[in-house]
Order: sequence, then C-alpha cells, then structure tokens
Amino acid sequence: MMIVKKRWSSMRWKIVFIYFLLVFIATTIIGVFIMSQLEAHYKNSIRDNNSDTVQTLLASFQGYENLKNHQEEIQSNIVSWSKGVQQEIFVVDDDFTILASNNENHVLKSAVELLDQSIILSGLGGDIDEAEGILKAQNKDIPVINMVFPIGDEDQIKGVLYLREDMTSVYETIDQSKFIFVQAMAIALLITVVLGFLIARSITVPINDVTEKAEKMAQGDFSQEVSVKSDDEIGRLAEMFNLLRKQLNLTLSEISNEKSKLETILKYMADGLIAVNLSGHIIHANAAAMTMLNITGEDMDKKHYDEIIRVYNENLIFEKLRENSKDGGVADVFLYGGSTFAVRYDRFKDENAQDVGIIMILQDITERQKLENMQMDFVANVSHELKTPLTTIKSYTETLLCGQVDDQETTMQFLDIIDTEADRMNRLVKDLLQLSRLDYQQEKWYKKESNLISLLKAVVTKVELTAKNKNQHLNYIFDENQRILTVIDKDGIEQVLLNVLSNAIKYTQEGGRIDIDALQSGKDAQLIIADNGIGIPEKELSRVFERFFRVDKARSRGMGGTGLGLAISKQIIEEHHGSIEIESKEGKGTKVIITLPLSHARGRKNIE
Repeated sequence: MMIVKKRWSSMRWKIVFIYFLLVFIATTIIGVFIMSQLEAHYKNSIRDNNSDTVQTLLASFQGYENLKNHQEEIQSNIVSWSKGVQQEIFVVDDDFTILASNNENHVLKSAVELLDQSIILSGLGGDIDEAEGILKAQNKDIPVINMVFPIGDEDQIKGVLYLREDMTSVYETIDQSKFIFVQAMAIALLITVVLGFLIARSITVPINDVTEKAEKMAQGDFSQEVSVKSDDEIGRLAEMFNLLRKQLNLTLSEISNEKSKLETILKYMADGLIAVNLSGHIIHANAAAMTMLNITGEDMDKKHYDEIIRVYNENLIFEKLRENSKDGGVADVFLYGGSTFAVRYDRFKDENAQDVGIIMILQDITERQKLENMQMDFVANVSHELKTPLTTIKSYTETLLCGQVDDQETTMQFLDIIDTEADRMNRLVKDLLQLSRLDYQQEKWYKKESNLISLLKAVVTKVELTAKNKNQHLNYIFDENQRILTVIDKDGIEQVLLNVLSNAIKYTQEGGRIDIDALQSGKDAQLIIADNGIGIPEKELSRVFERFFRVDKARSRGMGGTGLGLAISKQIIEEHHGSIEIESKEGKGTKVIITLPLSHARGRKNIE
C-alpha cells in the first residue's frame, strides 16, 4: 500500500511542477516582452523629444557661412538656449573642434577624445545618427545616449550639433519595473503551486481509491465498488472500474461453461480428432473424424478401435501407436480411396502423469498434396527447360575451348548458337520472375483509362513485319475510329496481346489468315483474335493455360517458346478482373477471346 501511495504522491508533484513550469515560462516571456517594450518606449521618447527640440537651434545656424567666424555668437546662443535642459550640447565643426558647448570647459577642445567619433562622421556625412555609450565620471559609469544632427545643407555640411543625455533615470525606472514584475511573478507562482496542489489532489485521490479497490480485487474480493463523484474523466474511470468488476463476475460464471464450448469446438473443427483409452476403445471422436473414417456413433460403442482403423492402415493399430509414441508425438501420412491423410498422435496423461490413452489428429491433405505435386512438377519442368540450352552451351563452349574449330565461319556459327540458347534461358528466367511476382501479387500495375482500339492498333503494328515474312494476312475487323474505354495497365495488356498475336502468327502456316476484332458486349469489352492455323487437339485444350504446357513440345521449343506465355497472360487478365478463353479445333485454327470490363468514367479527358 505504501508503494502505491508513494507512486500517486509522485504523480501529484509532477502535476504541480508542470503547472508551475507553464506559469513560469508564460510570465517570463511576458516580462521580457514588456521590459523590452518599456525600454524602447523611453528611448524613443528621448529621441523624439531631442529631435523636436534642436530644430529651432539648427535653424539659427543656417545663416552662417563659416561656423568658426561666429564662434562667440554660437556659444552665446548655446548657453542661453540650454538653460533648463539636462542634455549636454556641443557644436563641432568639420575639423572636429568643439566651437560651442553648454559645458564651457570643453569649448575649443578636440572632439576626438571627448565625443563619439563614429556618429560625428555620420553627421558630417549628412546623416542624423545616434549611439549609446558609457561616460566615466568620478569613478562612476554613467549610461548616456549620444545624438548628432548635421548643420548646413546636404551639399555643404559645416559641422554637427551633438547632444549627450544622461540615461541613468531611465535605466533606474526600468530596473524598478523589473523588480516589481519579479515580485508579482513570485506571488503568481506561489498561488500556482497552491492551486496546482489542490487540482492534483482532486485527480490523484480518486485514482488512489481505484488502485486500492483493484488491489483487493486482485486478491479475489470482487465485491468492491468505486463511488462516482464527477462526470469528468476521473468519474468515467470509476464507472469503467465498476463495469469491469461486473464483467469479471460474468467471466467467472462463464468459465464453468468452457467444457461444453470445447466440445462444440471439437465437434465442428475441420481436423478429425480421436481419443482412444488404454483398453483400445474410442472414447471421443468429433464429427470430422467420423466422416473421414466413415463410422457412426454406434460403431464407436460396439467396435474396437483396431477393428475400425485396420481397414485404412495396418500401421495405425493401437499397440503400434503406443509403441511409436513412447518418446513423444509422431506424424505420419497414409493413402486411402484416392485421398491423402496426415495423422499426428501422442499419449495423453491424467493429473498424476499416468497414461490415459492416445490422442490422434487426422487431416485430409489431398488438395495440399496435389499442390505440392504441382510444385514438384514445376521444378522438374524448369530443370528440364534449362538443361537443354545449358547442355548445348556447354558442348559448343567446350568445342571452342579445345581449339578443334579452326575456321572463322564455324566459330561464328557456334557462337550464334550459344547466344540463341542464352537468350532462350534469359526469356525463361524473365517469365519465371514475372510469374513469381504475379503469384505473390508483387507486380506493380499502373492502371488508367485507355482506348483499347489505340492499344490494339499499336500492338498489331509491332507484329506486322513478322506476319509479312510468312505471307500472312492480318485482317482488321474492328472500326479503327471506334473508341472502347477500359481501365488497364497498358504494358500488361500489351504483353498479353503480343503473346496471343505472336502465337497466332507462329502456329499459322505461311499464307494463312489472322482475324483481329474488338467490340463492346454489355458492360464488357471483347478482343477476339482468330487464325486458321494448326489448332489444338480437343483433349489438350483444357491444359493450354498450365505452366510449361505445349501442344507440340518439340516444335514450340524450337520456335523459342517457354510454355509460360499463356499462363502469364491469364494471370494478367485476371488481375484486370477479366477473362481469357480459347476455342480451337485441330487443323482448323484457334480463336482467343479476351474479356475486360468497360470503364464507367466515359466523360474523362486525356484518354490514351
């Protein structure tokens, strides 16, 4: 309890410190601002007052062509004019000689040692200038402000009027203001500490109450209830604590129903679960296990476990299970009726660590096994596809390295073959990488609204030369001025169209015909590419989208195909929420139908 109280007491002083710090920072900023503004105000007042005061005096000097010639007259004017003012006044000519001053001790002396040379130079240059400084007098430093005003016109400055005023009273006033402000800030901080303590106490006392009640609940006493005394966050905390207490009571009452819940879970779990006691009788089997083993509740009551399981696998009889699991759990796989089952079993014990029986988990892994087989076939196909070009490259490279080829023509022929086989492997690896990205949805699509007709025309242009080399006729059925708008990744759809058109050209004999059409059908766009080539046997038609599948493997490999083009095309189209279908008859040609959803934004601009 002392630890808890100490913790909240520490929090209370943290709150007080935060209040204190906030008020201190705020008042300090305000004080600095006010003092700086007050000091600026005093200085501006002195500056404005001096500027207004000397205008009359400056006007009296305008008639003098040479200040030195009128030195006595200027001195007389300065003495009479300066009666009743506190500033020291000096008239300095352009030779830095003090011609007149209300301090007669400085008359006709050099201004270099007595006055500020920098602002005198500014004044002789025609500028009104000022500077603060320190005047040493009788072992005391006196703060002063020096001001200088040019005498004469801008074209001819005869000298300067120099004023020096004692700032001691100003700084004393500012210091007194600072002292008053510091006193006020100290009082404000004291009040802040008191108020902060009261506020912190109003927060921490209810929290301490909740903490004490929570400690009692942790010891098993759930009768605790916190009184709600406010509608703020603390009151809300108390309400939530009381709600928590009620929920805990409900939870404890629900724990008694866990047995029935577990039985329900076992009943509806996808994996089969069987519990067999030491006498070899099934004491529990969930619905999944009964379905897998094709047994009923009556069979469980009347038949021995071995009698039921021996039909499926002789190695799963009870004695073998006990023998195999003496060192821990065991996993196995068995086949039955065209299905593959994974089985895991182990002994289960009572609270005294004595064997009670065997627990077995059955899983139907038929689909998973099929997927694994497909993966193994895939690896085998990749290995086979790479083996042929690698063997070719290896054999030709060894021949060249052994120096058995002397003529340049044969050497170049061998190098061309090596280059061709390397390109073939490169295409295969590139297609495999793209398939991998598609499988793991890592392919980046840049979809935007595009005109399929424009894209189709561009793709056909790319394959026209190949078709002409085989004297094939590419027949445009679609209207070239038509617009069919879809939201697609242009590069991806272009890859699909190039693959389909290339296949049509590749598997159509010389002089053949390839029809290309595009149309709208309801909410979809359809691209149809039909040829009168060799076609696909009906029994092979369902496999054309499988990876590495070729109708005529030898011929396809000789033409440079990898057997992955249609598989990639199908996945690209499906990523665009479309479909690709193939209709074909052997010897009569093939038709490929690509369906893509139309764009709903018909009114958009900048359509490609």
